[in-house]
Amino acid sequence: MSTREKMNIGELYTDMGEGLPEERRAGKERVYDYNLTRPSEEEKRQRMLKDMMGSLGENGWIEPPLRVAYGTHIHIGNNFYANFNLTVVDDATVTIGDNVMIAPNVTLATAGHPIDPEIRATGQQFSLPIVIEDNVWLGMGVMVNPGVTIGRNSVIGAGSVVTKSIPADVVAAGVPCRVIRPITAADRETFMK
Repeated sequence: MSTREKMNIGELYTDMGEGLPEERRAGKERVYDYNLTRPSEEEKRQRMLKDMMGSLGENGWIEPPLRVAYGTHIHIGNNFYANFNLTVVDDATVTIGDNVMIAPNVTLATAGHPIDPEIRATGQQFSLPIVIEDNVWLGMGVMVNPGVTIGRNSVIGAGSVVTKSIPADVVAAGVPCRVIRPITAADRETFMK
């Protein structure tokens, strides 16, 4: 099995062959240039994002600075917004749906390392895909770990560390993140007054 095949299924691998170091460097070069754009260069930023990401839907916006491992493993839907200091460790695929909002200082990390120190000393790592479904809002400082799916419409509270998948239509928060309550009609009524 190739390293690239191992990168999305949780198998241990080292990422120093098969052109991966060069691909990471290219991604970091693209994001470096993106981060140096001026606020008035909106069209240039849009072009750069489309070149950097695996795919980017309509009306996508990421406020610099941005950090990525590759960039090409990130797939973003329509009407996406991320505030500054988004970090995406996209060794595995990161899929983000439509109408997703991400607050400042959020990290999406698909990669991890073994707990056993002898295995960890070999330099091996594992990766699992992250999925953020439609209409999700991630509060500031949220960290999403490898293999997590966050269900549609859900809200993740500020400072949460999401270690397990979160279902649709809930508010979840904490370290580790857990479901607090469902999203209900009362949430709409609060802001309609």
